[in-house]
Amino acid sequence: MIHIMFICHGNICRSPMAEFVFKNLLKKRGLEDLFMIASSATSTEELSNPVHHGTRNKLKEYGISTDGKRSVQLSKKDYEKYDYLIAMDGRNITNIHRIIGHDSKKIVSKLLDFTENPRDIADPWYTGNFDQTYSDIYEGCEALLNCILKQDD
Repeated sequence: MIHIMFICHGNICRSPMAEFVFKNLLKKRGLEDLFMIASSATSTEELSNPVHHGTRNKLKEYGISTDGKRSVQLSKKDYEKYDYLIAMDGRNITNIHRIIGHDSKKIVSKLLDFTENPRDIADPWYTGNFDQTYSDIYEGCEALLNCILKQDD
């Protein structure tokens, strides 16, 4: 089983969007039994809060539910549990390293590093642009899944 943790600052916008988009891609391909997918925050600011209404509404447009998801924080122990720790931007990477220490297994990366156009995913908490965030996250999730599936061939 492949374990993936998506990570952003508060775990209410980008990382839960990535978690549920990725789960939906797996479901469509009949691969959900091969993966364990979760998301977390690097900060404590939003702990236990539900997914942001902008993310919930955007995902609802695609028939994707986030019911029951509450913000949790990444822990040092997660480094041993997961095969991939996937950040949304460079600042997240810095904060992930503060939590886990040295990435000796080389499992920390940005989601869009798996695409042909590596870049940060803007935080819709500040931009208000959940459409762009969804587009970037979908692109990254597709690329990540394709990369993993190619490795298994």
